[in-house]
Amino acid sequence: MILPIVAYGTPVLRKKAIDIDKDYPKLKDLLENMYETMYGAFGVGLAAPQIGLPIRIFLVDASPFAEDDVLEDEERAFLKDFRQTFINAKILDEEGDEWPFNEGCLSIPDVREDVFRKPNITIEFYDEDFKKQTKSFSGLAARIIQHEYDHIEGVLFTDKLSSFKKRLIKSKLSNISKGKIDVDYRMRFPEMKKKR
Repeated sequence: MILPIVAYGTPVLRKKAIDIDKDYPKLKDLLENMYETMYGAFGVGLAAPQIGLPIRIFLVDASPFAEDDVLEDEERAFLKDFRQTFINAKILDEEGDEWPFNEGCLSIPDVREDVFRKPNITIEFYDEDFKKQTKSFSGLAARIIQHEYDHIEGVLFTDKLSSFKKRLIKSKLSNISKGKIDVDYRMRFPEMKKKR
């Protein structure tokens, strides 16, 4: 089932998400719905807060990047099959010189900006079968994971922009939070308080 993606301005996007246990109600169904929602919106990642749940789950499928000609063959081959569920994730280490990449977000449609992130990470998490794992990732895989990890920490990619860039996109963000945007996937917008 495709779920609505919550838009910028929705309070759940600013909450630090909480851990879940293996008995979380209908976890398999939730994960299936999240993947279906992500694919329906042509995303490469989706975090539970983006569907209104303040829990520490996110998914990644980097296969669309495998078509990118600028990548080395080894990274392209890895991304082609890289699909992973992350539950109760914790980034243990981030290393290397920060590098820019143009990021976007399903909760912030039509806004794309260069964001600087470190190229190498080590992360601890539970997979969809609730098996604990510790893995290292680099390049685009690391970047997608960092972006989605930020969501479960209550951080958006726009928070990482300079004050100048934030001023430039302020009206766009305001329009998104008011639902003044056309998207080709289901979205839920924050309830705006009525002025008296």
